[in-house]
Amino acid sequence: MSRTLTEIAQQLKDTNKKVQLIYAFNGSGKTRLSREFKDLIAPKNNDEGAESNLIKVIYYNAFTEDLFYRDNDLKGGTDRKLKIQANAYTRWVLQEQGQDRNAIANFQRYTSDKLTPRFNEEYIIKDTAKKDIKVPAFSEVTFSFERGNEERSENVKISKAEESNFIWSIFYSLIEEVISTLNIAEASERDTDRYNQLEYIFVDDPVSSLDENHLIERQSIWQA
Repeated sequence: MSRTLTEIAQQLKDTNKKVQLIYAFNGSGKTRLSREFKDLIAPKNNDEGAESNLIKVIYYNAFTEDLFYRDNDLKGGTDRKLKIQANAYTRWVLQEQGQDRNAIANFQRYTSDKLTPRFNEEYIIKDTAKKDIKVPAFSEVTFSFERGNEERSENVKISKAEESNFIWSIFYSLIEEVISTLNIAEASERDTDRYNQLEYIFVDDPVSSLDENHLIERQSIWQA
């Protein structure tokens, strides 16, 4: 007899194991399960995007990836960028936690050290009515490619796989920071108390663009 997503989420919560792996076909509800699980653990929206000080669950799923979208400058074809929708999650990771450099380093390890992401600083543009519009810092990412002989191609269009790797790298940098912090045994000696009540990390299928070496490396961090 089939079970509901709520029942499966409850089983995951009740199972006393450090790591649980779920296999399911596309379209069977893995992303919805991650939301059900989050709501079960933190029903008051105490997740990675919340303003509450203490976090019980951090998750990565399709909603995380939907925070990012492409602007390929179809008219000019030169000002290509990856845009980040205004949200608490990336503001927290990139600005409050300062994980932008670590995210870049992780991305280059997965792809190439010649492919370099750059987060924007705040700047002003004019709208059609000539009014000033502020573009917030860390709301856009451009990519350049080093071609050798000090030549560099700016604003290159990245592949879908590279885009997925970049988004995953931001999340992975956060998890590295969380684990590093929680490995300090004395809570009073940690730089922040925000992770002290963290119970779960739920990851929904970010691996399609990673090779097996990086999958093994990623597995090791969950077992830390």
